[in-house]
Amino acid sequence: MELITPDFGLIFWQILVFGILFFLLAKFAWKPIIQSLHEREESIDQAIKLSEETKKEMAELKAGNEQLLVSARAERDALIKQAKEAADAMISQAKLDAQTAANQEIEKARVAFEQEKVAAVASIRKEAASLSLDLAEKVLKSQLKDKAAQEKLVSEWIADVTLK
Repeated sequence: MELITPDFGLIFWQILVFGILFFLLAKFAWKPIIQSLHEREESIDQAIKLSEETKKEMAELKAGNEQLLVSARAERDALIKQAKEAADAMISQAKLDAQTAANQEIEKARVAFEQEKVAAVASIRKEAASLSLDLAEKVLKSQLKDKAAQEKLVSEWIADVTLK
């Protein structure tokens, strides 16, 4: 029953021990505990601020990266377009050069054909003239075996010739 109804001495000693303990805790323990709590709170606040700044920087970097990606894609598309245009120009130039070269070769062949044709016609004419002369010579030899026929032919030629 003493615990339920404590006497004055017990209460006094409990209050005295509590006061000494309170004084010692207040003097030596609470200040460092409160100070460490404040330091911890400040470090948490700094970490939160740093994470917010980092988050903002990451968002800016992400936007910058997206912008760089868009510009790189646009540059790539422009380079591909230029390369395609250059390839098309080279192909059309090659076709034009090939057509020009083909036309020149055709013209050379045509000129060579015409020259060969002229040479062949001249050769045929020369051969025909030679054959005609041979034939005329043989015919004249056979017809002009006698002197009277020769004189008759010469007089006919002289009659056909007119002087101007």
